[in-house]
Amino acid sequence: MLNRRTRRRQGSEPTRQSRILNAWVDSMTMDDLLSRLHEGVLFTVNPDHLYHLQRNPDFAAAYSRADFVSSDSKYVYWALGFLGRPIVSKLSGSDIVPAFWRHHAENPDVRIFLLGAKPGIAAQAQRRINAEAGREIVVGAHGPSMNFVNDPAECDEAIDMINQSGATVLIMGLGAPKQEIWIDRYRSRLPGVKIYMGVGATIDYEAQAVKRAPRWMTQNGLEWVYRMTTEPRRYWRRYWRTLEFFKLVALDKVGQYRPPPFLSPVTDPADISAAAPPRRSFPRP
Repeated sequence: MLNRRTRRRQGSEPTRQSRILNAWVDSMTMDDLLSRLHEGVLFTVNPDHLYHLQRNPDFAAAYSRADFVSSDSKYVYWALGFLGRPIVSKLSGSDIVPAFWRHHAENPDVRIFLLGAKPGIAAQAQRRINAEAGREIVVGAHGPSMNFVNDPAECDEAIDMINQSGATVLIMGLGAPKQEIWIDRYRSRLPGVKIYMGVGATIDYEAQAVKRAPRWMTQNGLEWVYRMTTEPRRYWRRYWRTLEFFKLVALDKVGQYRPPPFLSPVTDPADISAAAPPRRSFPRP
């Protein structure tokens, strides 16, 4: 398997990418990302994503078709350095989203729809962002039900809301792997949307409904400690699964990691483009 490659995108500078298990991660600063993110799909990889990428073909196929993948985790960032494939920075969804809307605050072509979080939270984030941006940059918001992704009628309703809003950017916060699979499955029905972001709990942060860990903790890879102490029932399973990440990285270091036997980001691009996305119900995160 390749460990590093150059990704060329139409209309922007080439980007260096590094492989972490069966995913590719872009080596970019925030300024690089903001200058290149004119269209396409952005996912933010972390150890929990990499756990699911070993097991979930739909999730891996969605990652295969992503245009940008940033490191959402200091542990992914550090692991790539340990493997001899360093990237220039960690770019989490909770940092990208506010940087993105501030960067485009005066760009009338950028109109955002927020999809995710509990009912009422996305609308709260919409009001806060618009007040700070000084215009209606967020043109719609919807907090769907818990089983939204497995309800075709509710998915149709959300698609109609996004299309009718005139949004050109969809920011989705349902958590992985739901948000990535949903974007991959339904983006063809959203002709006006140019940019898609799967960003987990970021809508909660933008609404200030959930407090982020102090910056010193995020900078030192300790955000998981803050989350475990503030929301243990929500996060304990996720961080238990992270133990497998360290094992797989160690195997990769000595050349013993093997990707799962299904379509994934490290599959040959020709095979990826020819493959149809699987159709099945969404798994629990």
